[in-house]
Parts: sequence; C-alpha cells; structure tokens
Amino acid sequence: MAYTESKMIPLGTKAPDFILPDPGTGQLLQLSKLPAAKATVLMFLCNHCPYVLYINPEIVRISKEYGPKGVQFVGINSNDPISHPEDAPELMGPHAKTVGYDFPYLFDATQEVAKAYDAACTPDFYVFDANLQLFYRGQLDESRPKRNPVPSTGSDLRAALEAVLSGAPPLEVQRPSGGCNIKWKNEE
Repeated sequence: MAYTESKMIPLGTKAPDFILPDPGTGQLLQLSKLPAAKATVLMFLCNHCPYVLYINPEIVRISKEYGPKGVQFVGINSNDPISHPEDAPELMGPHAKTVGYDFPYLFDATQEVAKAYDAACTPDFYVFDANLQLFYRGQLDESRPKRNPVPSTGSDLRAALEAVLSGAPPLEVQRPSGGCNIKWKNEE
C-alpha cells in the first residue's frame, strides 16, 4: 500500500465523458446523460483502501446533505481486481450497501476513466460545476488514518460545494488528496 497524492489537473477542465457499469444495479451510467445538476462530485474509491474506509462515513453524510441541494455524487472503482480481489465488481454492490452509499458506484474495468481523469489514488475527489467544468480537485479534508487520525469533517469538499452552489469562484487553496495508489493492471 503505497501512499500516493492526487494529481492536480487544471481547474476548468471539461469532465471526460464515460459509460460505466454499476455492478450493484446492473445498469450502465453515462456521465453526459445524467440529469442536470448544480454540481457533480466524482470520487475514485475502492472497497479495501484504509484511507477510503476511514472517511466513508463522512462521504455518506456529505452525499445525503448535498444531494437534496442539487449535487450528484458518483463513485468509481478503477482498481485491478486480479491483483486486489477485494475490489472485484461482484463485491462492490454489497460493499456500497454496507457502507451506506446512496449514489452510483461504478466499475472502471479498463482503467481508461481513471487515466482520462489523471486519477492517482483512492480516495480522489473532483467537483464539477453545472457545465461539467472542473471546479475543485483534491482532498475531502486533512484526516488520514495513521498519518493524521483526526475525525473526518469533509471540510475541504464541503467548502468547495458551498462555493460552487453559491456561484463563488473556485477556492484559492486546493490540497491534494492522499491515500492508496490506484492498483493499475500489470503493476509490479
């Protein structure tokens, strides 16, 4: 488990479109076909990463709080299930139910979506405005198991969501997320 920080792609980047399956529901989801939203939060997550597991309760709280305000949430698992069978697609639906995800949790089997977003770690957060232009990328908050085991508040993501919903400019300070590296295929 190598600690990796997210890459800070440029603000204003248009969200690359994708079509991915939600193993929990058996449905395909296409980003560009989602209903209009005031903001969209894409999160690169997985079932096993201790960094994701540590903040899952806060992710769920934020999605329940901001969903009714017009924010849609989408989780994506891009990990290689061959090297990490605990992230296999057949385990994603039960995992999502257990931790309380009320948003689609999609499987990126080819890892092309993670590459298109230049995702590097789990968790990795991206907030897009109503036009799917990148507004925020980085951490949920400063909490990290073992590295900074303070309670997760979601302060950075909450600040970004408040800003995008109020029409304010993007936050000047955006800090990278940190966690487990994405488990790329054929990685030694």
